[in-house]
Amino acid sequence: MRAPVGGLFRHVVDLAAAQAARGHRVGIVADASTGGDRAAAVFEGLKSALALGLARVPMSRELGAADWSAGRAVARFIADKQVDVVHGHGSKGGAFARLAGGSRLKVYTPHGGSLHYSRGTPVGFVYLTLERVLAARTDLFLFESLFGLNAFAAKVCKPRGTVRVVHNGVSEGEFAAVPLRQDATDLLFIGELRHLKGIDVLIDAIALLRGRGRALTATIVGDGPDAGLFRQKAMDAGLSGAVTFAGALPAREAFARGRLLVVPSRAESLPYVVLEAGAAGLPVLASAVGGIGEIFGPDADRLVAAGSDWALAGAIEAALDDPDETRATAARLRDRIQAGFSVDAMAEGVLTAYGAALAARRAG
Repeated sequence: MRAPVGGLFRHVVDLAAAQAARGHRVGIVADASTGGDRAAAVFEGLKSALALGLARVPMSRELGAADWSAGRAVARFIADKQVDVVHGHGSKGGAFARLAGGSRLKVYTPHGGSLHYSRGTPVGFVYLTLERVLAARTDLFLFESLFGLNAFAAKVCKPRGTVRVVHNGVSEGEFAAVPLRQDATDLLFIGELRHLKGIDVLIDAIALLRGRGRALTATIVGDGPDAGLFRQKAMDAGLSGAVTFAGALPAREAFARGRLLVVPSRAESLPYVVLEAGAAGLPVLASAVGGIGEIFGPDADRLVAAGSDWALAGAIEAALDDPDETRATAARLRDRIQAGFSVDAMAEGVLTAYGAALAARRAG
């Protein structure tokens, strides 16, 4: 993988730990320039489980000349180990895994990545064309949502070889409730502060509701490239006293800071924050994007149109005006996550898919 941050990082760490616990020899290659102290601490705690070791290699987010040296470093790491499977996560990690994987089983999980782009844009055209080229070098496609599979088929090509959908999962301990702080705000956002996540839509929705006389408060947890823009937007909207930017925090610590988690994203794959908050029993109001509907199941009709501050404002108002139904929806979401979105089920699904792809190679 490239950047050890966010849901992709959590997925890789959980999967690696679960595979190692089942007796498999596992190693990780990740970018050396991102993740900071938190990633370093997580890796330090995981090191003893990584029989094949950990390599931190500088990897740029965008395409560039540095990819050549990074790719060679990944290839050297793989060549030094007895590796049967090379599993690439995200667009850049997936590219390195398939280009450097040689004759080993090459597995790809997009985690959104290039699939967030449109072929009608210059950048999207380049990335999606590269995805099509690399698809021919892929033995196993693992999608974390049915949405991801359908998006790949529509934007890139129909994936060949072995194809599986294996949902992300959370651990049993995450189903414990998180007590709210005394200063908890009405609303809570947790995630990377960038345009794709829709924080601007949330700020506009809050401004609309306050204009109607509803004195809402919100806490925004996270950091990212557009953090300054969102802070300025809140100030310009006169929300400096209503919207608090708390910086990056662990998810369960952040859950104590708000009564209703809002996920106003313009695009997603299968976001962990929805699984984590839902498991903890925190009410969740989310956009109808990506695989979020797969998590909500029968309650997917409660999801909100992405990018609309009016729709989001109306949904927030409805959730706050009917607390009994909001709590009931949260309880149903928690039960659904507990039944079908566990770390154990995720690990078993991935390992079963590896086995099926290896068997297909032997048979073919």
